[in-house]
Amino acid sequence: MNVVSDTIQSLRTMRKRQLAHQVINLGLIVTSALMIWKSLMVITSSESPVVVVLSGSMEPAFQRGDILFLWLGSASFRVGEIVVFKIEGRDIPIVHRVIKVHEKYDGAVDVLTKGDNNDVDDRGLYAPDQRWLNKKHIIGRAVGYLPYVGMVTIIMNDYPYLKYALIGLLGIFVLTSRE
Repeated sequence: MNVVSDTIQSLRTMRKRQLAHQVINLGLIVTSALMIWKSLMVITSSESPVVVVLSGSMEPAFQRGDILFLWLGSASFRVGEIVVFKIEGRDIPIVHRVIKVHEKYDGAVDVLTKGDNNDVDDRGLYAPDQRWLNKKHIIGRAVGYLPYVGMVTIIMNDYPYLKYALIGLLGIFVLTSRE
């Protein structure tokens, strides 16, 4: 409890100008993070350049908690590629492997996906009456990964109070630092 009282005392003894400076620094940190994210979106042509694997459906290729780096690009999709896609009406993207590619005469490409650890293809996951995914559903292709680093994200989503406590604690540390 000594740390909490010291932090509160530090905030009370801060001059208004110094406190304003710290709040501006916190705003700059948040703004910089958003700018980096948006820049990555433009560079990778993907609405989400980084995703966390949330289930074990892609084991042994990817484990729950792995962070995937995505790149959409303009090249056609090929069998064996690992793609991340979103289904209409669902918020959480899915990471699975392309198992079939259907190229149409007009140049459009439809794909069928399946998790490596699943017994059947993903048609049961798709929207009703949807048999294939097309380019509008696909967020990107996996081009790299960091093993298990995303477990932090999974834990914070499972325990939202922990997430808010960590964000609040980091905000207090930024505000009370004297540098």
